[in-house]
Amino acid sequence: MGLHRPSVPGGRFAPSAVVGEAVPFTVAAFREGHDRIGVHLRLTSPSGESTLHRLSPLHDGFDRWRVHVAPLEQGLWKFRFETFADDFATWQHAADLKIAAGVDAALMREIGAALFERAAAERTRPPAEKAALTAAARALRDDAVADDAALIIVRDPQLARAFSDRPVASLVSVHEEQSLLVERERAGVGAWYEFFPRSEGAERREDGTVRSGTFRTAALRLPAVAEMGFDVVYLPPIHPIGEVNRKGPNNSLTTAPGDPGSPWAIGSSAGGHDAVHPDLGTLEDFRDFVAAASRVGLEVALDLALQAAPDHPWVTAHPEWFTTLPDGSIAYAENPPKKYQDIYPLNFDNDPEGIRAEVLRIVRHWIDQGVKIFRVDNPHTKPLQFWEWLIHTVCAEHPDVVFLAEAFTRPAPLQALAQSGFQQSYSYFAWRNTKAELEEFLGWISDDTADFMRPNLFVNTPDILTEYLQFGGRPAYKVRAAIAATAGASYGVYAGYELYENVARPGSEENIDNEKYEYKFRDWAAAEAAGDSLAPYLRRLNQIRREHPALRQLRGYTTQWSEDDAILTYVKHLDAALSPSGAADTIIVVANVDPHSARETTVHIDSEIWGLPRGVDYEVEDLITGQTWVWNEHNFVRLDAFVEPVHILAVKERS
Repeated sequence: MGLHRPSVPGGRFAPSAVVGEAVPFTVAAFREGHDRIGVHLRLTSPSGESTLHRLSPLHDGFDRWRVHVAPLEQGLWKFRFETFADDFATWQHAADLKIAAGVDAALMREIGAALFERAAAERTRPPAEKAALTAAARALRDDAVADDAALIIVRDPQLARAFSDRPVASLVSVHEEQSLLVERERAGVGAWYEFFPRSEGAERREDGTVRSGTFRTAALRLPAVAEMGFDVVYLPPIHPIGEVNRKGPNNSLTTAPGDPGSPWAIGSSAGGHDAVHPDLGTLEDFRDFVAAASRVGLEVALDLALQAAPDHPWVTAHPEWFTTLPDGSIAYAENPPKKYQDIYPLNFDNDPEGIRAEVLRIVRHWIDQGVKIFRVDNPHTKPLQFWEWLIHTVCAEHPDVVFLAEAFTRPAPLQALAQSGFQQSYSYFAWRNTKAELEEFLGWISDDTADFMRPNLFVNTPDILTEYLQFGGRPAYKVRAAIAATAGASYGVYAGYELYENVARPGSEENIDNEKYEYKFRDWAAAEAAGDSLAPYLRRLNQIRREHPALRQLRGYTTQWSEDDAILTYVKHLDAALSPSGAADTIIVVANVDPHSARETTVHIDSEIWGLPRGVDYEVEDLITGQTWVWNEHNFVRLDAFVEPVHILAVKERS
């Protein structure tokens, strides 16, 4: 046996999956000569139940075998591959050729009879199966049974199934046992919505100053978020904001009285990472907010930003946690050309144990308040070993806790963070916009890294307003949302996306009048009533995701071919045996990724992906418009970006 999956490069970390995920177990296996082999997967659940699964050959020229299994129990699974000489398959292949050709027919019949008797003698076989095997052995030895009749026995699918389910095996080879960490579904599946609680319910006073929104006013927004079909509401930092070097509107160094500052500039005389901003309310108010979210089916994700404002209590109590420059000043955060004079980054070199203890205390504190999901700010700027330790320690105590890495970084550190324990990761999705870019990216996340990295396809963030959204108009917003919601198992939007907020600060990829530095006033209901909101489209996308389990799988993605360089086409499929509904689910997505045009082309679909021979007609329903068509292998498509730029097609099962 050779290379196998699921696995993580290097072998140090265990691969991961989520409950209900269709995991492909693959191994390369072969033997000398022409005799046939079989491969089993032996799975042991966290509760100790052992099951055996038969792998099928891929016939890809690389001797690979595969079976899909959807683990339904959370915890650490064990698995190993077992390869064996498949005596029945070897005999069946030889007997089929030789008896038909009249070569060694008697010998082949006797070998088969002995094999059937051997199988019938096994105690674990059902009585009916034993009887069928005994009768087949008797017929093969009966001279009155002609060779043509013997061939029927050789080719009998019921007998073949008996040997497939319970093979007569010899020369068994056992692979080394491996681990698979299976985490709760929300670790890899979900729709996220980000909003600033200070903006929800904020009011401008007559004198021009602003009364901040609070946890209580923000809670009033939760039913609408849940009604749109989102699963997680993510809050930027909710802690006191520093006064020293506080940023003004649009990242300005000049502030006016009442400017709220950036929530990521954490800490002031009012407290640090374990406190809530006084404008938002109290710790009890926050717990009430979490409870209100839970009542409408939402989980709360909290930002974990390990950095400090200049007036954070850490700066005085632990100056060794920061970098002191030769002039005696403390280095502030930079991401050239961006400068963050209101933030000091942590330096883990001088007191790593002290920082570890403090961060663990903070995370435990928020878990005690009901938080189970943490979105981690810039994890690639902290030591990898720290994250490995923290996530392992926290999840050993609280297996349901999920960490999302805001890892907009190079491929190697992005993947290393995922391997070390982060359940989810931001990715390069926002900057993959052309058909070619998306085909490469979506193939990569659904296959190459799927054993250990679960991407969360956020379409925008307070920091990210891509050129595609700036200049693509409303069609661009539909296209990006549709692809994010259907191509990945997790995706997210930042509030304002549904209002098509697309005006950037000059020379940047972020919104002008950015909410990071000021309050935003939005009338969600009025925009939707006027037809100026994408909320109905997001609502429909999330409904489709809930009704179609194939869209809640990271794997199961296959790129299809179109004859237009702007028409992206892919299939998401889940077999009936792996589906929670017990029915197969197949979705075809055809997207016009040029938001400025109408495109006409032919798309070519491989229906064998869901078990339908090519060239056979099948019916599809557009889940956005309700239209239906009869499709085949080659299909004409017209997508007008200004009408409906994306088809989300459900393949109807044949009656």
